[in-house]
Amino acid sequence: MSIGRGFSNMPLVVKNLIIINALFFLASYTVETVANIDLNDTLGLYYFKSPEFRPWQIVSYMFMHGGMSHLFFNMFALWMFGSQIENRWGPKRFLNFYLITGFGAAFLHYLIIHFQITFLEPKLTLEQIEIVLREGKALLESRRNWTGTIGEYNALYNTTVVGASGSVFGLLLAYGMSFPNQVIYLNFLFPIKAKYFVIIYGLIEFVGGVQNSAGDNVAHFAHLGGMLFGFILIKYWKKNDLNFY
Repeated sequence: MSIGRGFSNMPLVVKNLIIINALFFLASYTVETVANIDLNDTLGLYYFKSPEFRPWQIVSYMFMHGGMSHLFFNMFALWMFGSQIENRWGPKRFLNFYLITGFGAAFLHYLIIHFQITFLEPKLTLEQIEIVLREGKALLESRRNWTGTIGEYNALYNTTVVGASGSVFGLLLAYGMSFPNQVIYLNFLFPIKAKYFVIIYGLIEFVGGVQNSAGDNVAHFAHLGGMLFGFILIKYWKKNDLNFY
């Protein structure tokens, strides 16, 4: 089968989501190269109390990516897991699931970030908080940050979240629930059943989220939010729709 024919046979929503994500990445790269404007700063998801937050970011962040490898692995997973899910559910239900898990990822990320910020604020003076609001974003853009509590606070307050990973982790959860005994080759070498693959990945994200805070630039709890909302949505559909499977 040729690449072109394989792409044309891809399920409708999966194919269009890959195209849209690729176009957003191309636009981001072009605008940054030509005009030195970072679209991730406009379309990425800021903390909802940040002066940089805009309502559209709750949607647009899902289509932005931090680099070629980030885009590639998300789109590869979307194709790998999403194609079978869309063929099973149909395009409308699949798209609803994809978007809702993306919103769920943003919600849990917000919840955890809000908890962390609320925990840190009493340790800072009012002057330090005002400095973060006034100068913190520019400091991070220069690839620098303060040390200690004020640095943690700044990273939480002024760092964007981008990527389709929340929705992709929702699809991973859906794949594990829909095809639990399907064998997946971990790192293309080691066979593992989908249900165990999902459990392992979920645990890795949970441990990473607990240990990380703002350290490795991975929104672990956003990934878990996609899985959590995916699980809730699937259970709701199964309970209320006898023809779900």
